Amino acid sequence: MFRELCLGFPGTGEEFPFGEANSVFKVAGKMFALSPLASEPLRVSLKCDPDVAVNLRANYSAITAGYHLNKRHWNTIVIDGTVPDELLREMVEDSYDLVVAGLSRRQQEKLHWIGLSRES
Repeated sequence: MFRELCLGFPGTGEEFPFGEANSVFKVAGKMFALSPLASEPLRVSLKCDPDVAVNLRANYSAITAGYHLNKRHWNTIVIDGTVPDELLREMVEDSYDLVVAGLSRRQQEKLHWIGLSRES
């Protein structure tokens, strides 16, 4: 589910820059999701607005500061059933949107991106 969700966004690709054990999803060469494939349960790291990140960490024990990433801008989520699927989908979309928001207008237009989909 996670892989298909990430690859469903325009311009997204999957790479393995840290070896075959870590799947990295990028848009325009910039990472928005990372997952060590062998982790049980699956763990994923997603970019997040810093204020939202703190709130999510306070409300879900399965969401922690980004593992080996900028802890202010990244969360790591353990997919163990305690984080609702809809929230996980929203976090993936928000991560993608945060990265695309930092791209040039030309790159955004090429992706047919219309802006952040909702208030964070």
